[in-house]
Amino acid sequence: MRKEQVTITDLARELNVSPSTISRALNNSPFISEERKKVILDLAKKMNYSPNQLALSLLNKRTKILGVVVPEITSYYFSTAINGIQDKVGSSGYKLMISQSNESFEEEIRLMEAMALVRVDGFLISPSSNTVNFDHFEKIKGSGFPLVIFDRDCLGFEADKVVVDDYSGAFQAVEYLIQTGCKRIAHITGSANLSTARHRKNGYLDALIKNNYPVLDELIVIGDDSSSESGVACMQKLLDLDQMPDAVFCYNDAIAIGAMSIIREKGVQIPEQISLVGFDDEPYSSYFKPSLTSVWQPIYDLGLLSAKILLDNLDFDKESAEFRFEVLKPELVIRESSRKIS
Repeated sequence: MRKEQVTITDLARELNVSPSTISRALNNSPFISEERKKVILDLAKKMNYSPNQLALSLLNKRTKILGVVVPEITSYYFSTAINGIQDKVGSSGYKLMISQSNESFEEEIRLMEAMALVRVDGFLISPSSNTVNFDHFEKIKGSGFPLVIFDRDCLGFEADKVVVDDYSGAFQAVEYLIQTGCKRIAHITGSANLSTARHRKNGYLDALIKNNYPVLDELIVIGDDSSSESGVACMQKLLDLDQMPDAVFCYNDAIAIGAMSIIREKGVQIPEQISLVGFDDEPYSSYFKPSLTSVWQPIYDLGLLSAKILLDNLDFDKESAEFRFEVLKPELVIRESSRKIS
């Protein structure tokens, strides 16, 4: 049977004083003598008294809890972003309520509604790949909850946002492949619903156009998702072409690793016959043979800055219509899966 939590009233009854006296002592009031404070604090410790957090949150109009919704928790990318968030909010006395949408628009709505009901103080959201309608974000914002969108942009929805310059990262990667002498550069892209996929594809296209390379539809393959299995299926289509590509820029490292496995299975040499570049620079990328050239993203800083903006909004009760749009810069990390520049 669950033991009842000790209350201020229980302490007051034990010492034959008023509950208000107990409350003042617990809150270090100057109107209570040090001797009496010590007696009350010693008893509170002895009886395992702890403040009622729900009551305190109602009194202060703050729960000190922040809601975080991400597409998935287990991936290196989002777990690293969450680490950044946690490290920033922990020193401010906030706790996180973390949930994953599993790339489901409906689940994202349900999770945010549930978090709003328990009165989290604010939201940090990375939208699902199927989120193309932002009415639920507008509803949350209209209800007075501070909201920061991170990683994936929501075009047309006004809010504080923190993203990585996916376009720049993709442009760097493809221009590097051109500088190494590659002529038929393919791209395995992600869902068109994702701002990250759109920006990386645009970086790929503009790098080709800038260098007077033709844009060939047959060299652009759209994956069903962002998994290694999708990389295998998409790379198979590219290998089946009459003239296979001599380089492939992949939407992320998982797709690149899937592509690498089928390339090697077919006996094609990396990078002698096909150069391969990923995006994210996940830790395992450097341990494959050949090690994977990839675009590094400042993921931890992404989470850290997103949390800082949300905390700033809570501290200053933001009412301004001006929103921050922060863009972090990625860097190309060159390894063995791509040719050297001549």
